Amino acid sequence: MKKTKPELQLDYHFFASALGWILLAASSKGICLLHFCGSSPVSQESCENFLKETFPEAALSYRKTLLLDEAEEAILKYLHERQPLPSFPLDVRSGTPFHQQAWKALCEIPFGQTRSYLQVAQALGKPRSPRAVGQACARNPVPLLIPCHRVIATGGGLGGFSGGIHIKEALLEIEMVPGLV
Repeated sequence: MKKTKPELQLDYHFFASALGWILLAASSKGICLLHFCGSSPVSQESCENFLKETFPEAALSYRKTLLLDEAEEAILKYLHERQPLPSFPLDVRSGTPFHQQAWKALCEIPFGQTRSYLQVAQALGKPRSPRAVGQACARNPVPLLIPCHRVIATGGGLGGFSGGIHIKEALLEIEMVPGLV
């Protein structure tokens, strides 16, 4: 019996940062995952297990490609030197059409600024969908690269964050968003 080629080939790499360990994965089209792994050291095995759960159809390669290397360098500069992140090619094939629209809108929020879930919903022409915007933020496969941390509650509260509220607070502090941190 002939083996079939996996549908998706992913390269991945993980690294330590001021916010704990970060796992990055990329396909040939772009970065498809950024995951905050916590402050305890992670292993290649634990990263692979997480990736297999997230991308069961993928063949995995633990290696640092040029794209992953550039992303790591930019993330570390963002965290340590407060440099805005450049755009990277992304491969975010998951999510509904609404999620895709919301993620695109999040990329329009400038460094150092925030928008409420309601403001994002209104910008999408769906003023009754702030909760759906929150769900899109929660399902964002590349937080930080799609800056869902810049979305807050209408009353000024932080709302949630897939990496943990402490990381959202730290990211907003890096961007020095007045009145929020």
